[in-house]
Amino acid sequence: MLYQLSYTPALAEGGPLTKVPMLGNPLCLDARRAVSACPIMHAPKRPPVPVETLLLAYRSGIFPMADKRDDPEVFWVEPRERAIIPLDGLHLSKSLKKVLKADKFAVTVDRAFEQVIRACAEPRPDHPDTWISERIVQSYLGLHRAGHAHSVECWQVGAQGWPELVGGLYGVSFDRVFCGESMFSRVPDASKVALVWLVALMRRAGYVLLDCQFMTEHLRSMGARELAQADYRRLVQNAQGKPAMPITAAWQQFVPEAELPYAAGAGEGAAAAGDGAADGAGDGLAEASALGDAGPSSPGKRIVQSLTQTS
Repeated sequence: MLYQLSYTPALAEGGPLTKVPMLGNPLCLDARRAVSACPIMHAPKRPPVPVETLLLAYRSGIFPMADKRDDPEVFWVEPRERAIIPLDGLHLSKSLKKVLKADKFAVTVDRAFEQVIRACAEPRPDHPDTWISERIVQSYLGLHRAGHAHSVECWQVGAQGWPELVGGLYGVSFDRVFCGESMFSRVPDASKVALVWLVALMRRAGYVLLDCQFMTEHLRSMGARELAQADYRRLVQNAQGKPAMPITAAWQQFVPEAELPYAAGAGEGAAAAGDGAADGAGDGLAEASALGDAGPSSPGKRIVQSLTQTS
């Protein structure tokens, strides 16, 4: 769980989470009453979960998972204990502040959502299988197209001179809530940097609640805390309403496109395997990686400053 915000294996009855059936029945208007009203329907190939169903579930404090990569079914999870990161309580170590200020990564938002979710689904030594099935992927691509799922990407210039995706995270947004789903890192600190950027962007955009779903020691070290599911649902209720601006607009305030050429190119046209990118993106990333030493202000320094200012 070091790099996945929400991964946990399915547990037996009495564990820290509860499975509820698939919310596929349009008569299920209340996600929390879906246990008896919505039986799981089996079919050779299951369609993506509708956007409206996913948003209803998240507003009700539950979310979908699959037992394994090739599982066509999903189950719905309601943790008894919920992990959140207070937006004014993120812990930044001295070493992480140094990484951020050096701008070792070019950070973008929503430039490579599908690449991020598929990277999060890749096998890892500690997690050979994944809860992110193809049906989950397609469902969240639908949420992304609807404007309710976002990704934060970390890029570095690769050996061929093109920007390579080396870390990131994705999650679901509604009202003033962001639910972190999963994160990955191919080089040290990439996922941590993505998480720090997310917190800073949420603060700037006027969000009030960052849900991490399940607690891990990695998240605890960065300031996450646990609360009962009932308390979490009250926070969701209190977070109703629109944020001051979209997360992408908040990102633009930290990364003016005129200042960083990569902002207009990173991730555009890049294939899922990482070969190819928009013309000039590699040069832009190279410049961005040096900005931490080139001047008194840079995206990473602005991020750190925004998080350390006295409220």
